[in-house]
Amino acid sequence: MAKINLLPWREELRKQKKQEFLNALALGVLVAIMVLAVIHGYFESLKSHQESRNKLLESEISLLDKKIADIKDIEEKKSKLLAKIDLLQKLQESRPEIVHLFDDIPKVTPDGVFLTKFTQTAADLAFEGKSQSNARVSAMMRNIEASQWMNTPTLTIIKIPDKDSQDQLSDFALRAKQGKKPPENPNGDKNAPTAKKRGQR
Repeated sequence: MAKINLLPWREELRKQKKQEFLNALALGVLVAIMVLAVIHGYFESLKSHQESRNKLLESEISLLDKKIADIKDIEEKKSKLLAKIDLLQKLQESRPEIVHLFDDIPKVTPDGVFLTKFTQTAADLAFEGKSQSNARVSAMMRNIEASQWMNTPTLTIIKIPDKDSQDQLSDFALRAKQGKKPPENPNGDKNAPTAKKRGQR
């Protein structure tokens, strides 16, 4: 019986299987690399798209911030303009009152009272001066109360001089309010309702 040597055939088969395994492994690695490359490209595309959207949003936000700043600037200018208009209207309205006020100050100042200083802050009036007696200051306060253009007199300071002082005039300071006094009720009661005409129900 003839003998057949199978070793070369087995060795060849082993080499073939090894080569097939290496080829399959290389193919698997190549496929994995391709898959990873596709995934990486996909995520890079998403990243690039998101970055472009972020830049667009930043640009829109910058434009909105600029518009908001412009609106605030316009509102500020509007407020200043309205304040100036309001001030001009108040000055226009108070011009007759100021004329009447300065015309009335000498009238409410009795003899024996000498004003040394007068200041006005809005509707607040401040008088400073010297008086021959406390009664003169009281008379001035009554005159202010009776005035149509001043009201609410309040004495803040009165300083009586020493007997040994050469200046025997008292220093005083009082405050009042500027404003036209509302007309009183004919019956003399400001709070009383107006009397109905006879025969009127």
